[in-house]
Amino acid sequence: MIRDFIKYYKPHKKLFIMDLFCAFLAAICDLFYPMITRGIINDYVPNKNLRLLVTWSITLLFIYILKLGLNYFVEYWGHVVGVRMQGDMRRDIFKHLQKLPFKYFDDNKTGVIMSRIINDLMDISELAHHGPEDLFLSIIMLIGSFIILCTINVKLTLITFAFIPFLLIFAIKKRMKMANAFKETRVKIGEVNASLENSVSGIRVSRAFTNRTYEIEKFEEGNNAFKSAREFAYKAMAEFFSGMNFIVDFLNLTVLSLGGFFTFKGYISVGDYVAYLLYIKMFMDPIKRLINFVEQLQSGMTGFERFKEIMEVSEEEDLNNAIEIKDVKGQITFDNVSFKYDDEETHVLKELSLNINQGQTVALVGPSGGGKTTLCHLVPRFYEVDEGDIFIDNINIKNINRDSLRKNIGLVQQDVFLFTGTIYENILYGNPDASEEEVIEAAKRANIHDFIMSLPDGYNTYIGEKGLKLSGGQKQRMSIARVFLKNPKILILDEATSALDNTTELIIQKSLEELAKGRTTLIVAHRLSTIKNADEIVVLTAEGIAEKGNHQELLSKNGIYTSLYSASLK
Repeated sequence: MIRDFIKYYKPHKKLFIMDLFCAFLAAICDLFYPMITRGIINDYVPNKNLRLLVTWSITLLFIYILKLGLNYFVEYWGHVVGVRMQGDMRRDIFKHLQKLPFKYFDDNKTGVIMSRIINDLMDISELAHHGPEDLFLSIIMLIGSFIILCTINVKLTLITFAFIPFLLIFAIKKRMKMANAFKETRVKIGEVNASLENSVSGIRVSRAFTNRTYEIEKFEEGNNAFKSAREFAYKAMAEFFSGMNFIVDFLNLTVLSLGGFFTFKGYISVGDYVAYLLYIKMFMDPIKRLINFVEQLQSGMTGFERFKEIMEVSEEEDLNNAIEIKDVKGQITFDNVSFKYDDEETHVLKELSLNINQGQTVALVGPSGGGKTTLCHLVPRFYEVDEGDIFIDNINIKNINRDSLRKNIGLVQQDVFLFTGTIYENILYGNPDASEEEVIEAAKRANIHDFIMSLPDGYNTYIGEKGLKLSGGQKQRMSIARVFLKNPKILILDEATSALDNTTELIIQKSLEELAKGRTTLIVAHRLSTIKNADEIVVLTAEGIAEKGNHQELLSKNGIYTSLYSASLK
């Protein structure tokens, strides 16, 4: 894991090395002050050497000016290194998320994923900047101060440094307890974020069902769990800081007392005593840095571990010799296809075989749970079949590059997802390289251009989060415009009009009929009146294909389809 973490330094290694070098020089500058103070008190003031007093005072001023520049570089560019590394990780994880199978998103909450990408990477950024710097400077300062203090008095130095192991053991133990407690708070805040995101997204549903009290109770449950975890973390933090402050105070008392005794006995001079006190104050800083490093290492590595958990989820993979399909005709063949979801024991589809000819419109009907939507999701390889094969133009889709496959498939679903932004941006999503004229033409063919032009800002109208400001029919026509712009050879309509009123459905149906012209179309429908003109209607049940034929042929069989159709007319 450390090796994986270090690789993110490589693109920024020059800046990182400069940051450490400047931090090293700043640490060296700090070591000068007690030495110069010692000379002033022991020599220049008693001997009234004004020239050396002024010289070393000016020297110290220049050292401080140099330290000012060095600290500015470390504080600014050091953090820039951390931010850039964090940006690289966020870029990598976002790219990785784009390639993860649908199953991952089925099993993980959006709020938890967002918490990992945002909160955890902030901890990693702090470790990336402060971690190596704190460790490096601590070692330099401890070694430097130890050597210099030994030149003053070895015995006093050994007594003083004997406290360090106890200080570190206490600090590391309490810091680790604190880090584990704060790790738990990160888990809880991820759950709170997920609950909050879910509640805010469904605010209209909760209002419609007057479930405000229920939503508040559900939120409070997660919020209280977070508060409890946070309170425990602060308890651990209080133990750490109060204990640390006591040990530091006791160490200062020891040095003050022993140093005073050594001065009283004449073992060291007053200047040495003052210098010693200054160095003791100084070497507490690297101790604190070491403690901070342990905490940052715990926190940052925990965040990186959670980052790695996502990065190690297997991506959708194509075969090494996967091909790109061109000049797609649109013939689709299902050959003994079986599929079940991972968390289910029974198959949704079992040994299903079906042939859809080029340019043919085939409708899938039947009771819920028969696998109609699942069948549609297998064609673009949102999920992989367990057994059997699916072919497009007699090419097994397993041998086709996924991007190439999906470029030739257009999908219009019942639940339309629109991105926060403008109407133009959402239609353009069908083909980001399209021109403005092509976007407008797509909107016209989807019968939504006139509505767009009636808005004050036209195509630049902001539609709100998930198209909040649009009606269901308007959103559906925008999704149809996107598919027009994409211009695929295969079209999948998954209950595209089932959530609309009858008047809107008729308008949308005309747009869909226009969209389906010249394309192989697979329709999932509950409203059977919308698929009477399909070339073939397939009745799909939990047992497989129960009936197959056109509208009139199926009615003449007086079977399942007839019952479904009769029920739809009531």
